[in-house]
Amino acid sequence: MYSLAQSITVKGAAGEPLPNPFRGLSKHEVEFRRGELSLVVAGPGTGKSLLAVNLAMYGNLPCLYFSADSGAATQLSRATAIITGDDVKEIKKKLVDGDFEEYTPVLGKRWWVRFNYEARPTLSDMELDLDCYFEIFGCHPHLIVVDNVTNVDAGAVGDAESFTFSLEGLCEYLSEMARVTRAHVLGLHHVVGEHSDGLKPIPLSGVKGKIGRVPALILTIFKEIDGMDGRVLHISPVKNREGFEDSSGETYSSYDFNRTNMRLTDVMATF
Repeated sequence: MYSLAQSITVKGAAGEPLPNPFRGLSKHEVEFRRGELSLVVAGPGTGKSLLAVNLAMYGNLPCLYFSADSGAATQLSRATAIITGDDVKEIKKKLVDGDFEEYTPVLGKRWWVRFNYEARPTLSDMELDLDCYFEIFGCHPHLIVVDNVTNVDAGAVGDAESFTFSLEGLCEYLSEMARVTRAHVLGLHHVVGEHSDGLKPIPLSGVKGKIGRVPALILTIFKEIDGMDGRVLHISPVKNREGFEDSSGETYSSYDFNRTNMRLTDVMATF
């Protein structure tokens, strides 16, 4: 039990925003704050993981990334392209051909960004990795990414109702993880069926399992594709305890997706 004055001391790093490469989101008062849980929600292949990897690679954060949805070759190629600006296809070819030495020095500078590639990590697996991270570096990660939350093995699920209950419980667990470690926990999640094509704004009600109660921040992503295979990602703050929100998803900031180097670049912010 703490007084208001004592709470200043016990707060620690909780509430501090992580370095944020997305200026449009900042204009919408969106910050990825330590000690809080957020969800990034979109249809398959829309850009959830791209947002997460761009955030993780920006500012060389202490980061633990649970990459259940993508293997090492994919994440390594994407991260290397984002860091260096080189063509991701050429990077992946060099990786497959065993001609990857030129990237070792630059990747070595990201020594406290760590990945777990288990396809179905359990809660015990995640806790063990966090304990190992603290043992090695003497601190917890500032950013923990769970890609995707539905890949986490949180116990047996029998029907749709228990699935929703399980997701709600997992969000509570991840929120507690954020408080205990004072990390920002970023979970990636799916949408309900009618929004799976990712071609129109996704409201708060489009979150699969309707698990909007626990996270402090929920962002949804939809895409715009032009005739030249270009892509713009639109990111909507549909829940935001610390700032602006629009649960309809109709207010968003926009980012050009460079398919060559996997980077997201601000286009504009709409209000």
